[in-house]
Amino acid sequence: MKKRNIILAVAMAFFAFAVNAQSVKTENIKVYGNCAQCRSHIQKAATAAGATLAKWNVDTKVLTVTYDTTKTDSKEIQAKIAEIGYDTQDATATDAAYNKLDECCQYDRKKKKG
Repeated sequence: MKKRNIILAVAMAFFAFAVNAQSVKTENIKVYGNCAQCRSHIQKAATAAGATLAKWNVDTKVLTVTYDTTKTDSKEIQAKIAEIGYDTQDATATDAAYNKLDECCQYDRKKKKG
């Protein structure tokens, strides 16, 4: 009986871990910016949108995020970053948000189509 309870507990723990592991996703997102101050703003916005880990590389302009897919998604994270003025691969900041960035953070933006 005791052995059966231990096996059952281990099985339940393994199942809980397996379910949780499936809901965690790590993704790379292109985010435009220039400097260490941009890094701070971008990473803070990503975590505010639900990312559990956010690291932006100044040289490659790539944000690596880890998040729980039951709580947020890439679209929501990118929208939050665009909200503070930074364009991403799938979301564009408004001109008003971009213009609020410090001068050192105002990167060269792609021309809008149309």
